[in-house]
Amino acid sequence: MATAHPPEHPHIVVHAPALDGSRRVTAGDETLGVASHVDDVAELLRLADLYATDVEESALVEWQGGGPDDWPGLHEHHGHHEG
Repeated sequence: MATAHPPEHPHIVVHAPALDGSRRVTAGDETLGVASHVDDVAELLRLADLYATDVEESALVEWQGGGPDDWPGLHEHHGHHEG
């Protein structure tokens, strides 16, 4: 009985951005959540006990419809709060 191996990581996919720029994150056929920043992806994986040290470079994570820097529609919400 070879049970010493760690469990297989499910295939993690960051899906193409939705209309609001958010991106669904799935592991196998399970939805982990919706991310609006690359840090959110890392947090969703951490909460699911899927430790990817660098989600931007990890072979575990497949980025569909854009890379870790593609969050369309979300960038213009920052920096417009000056009086």
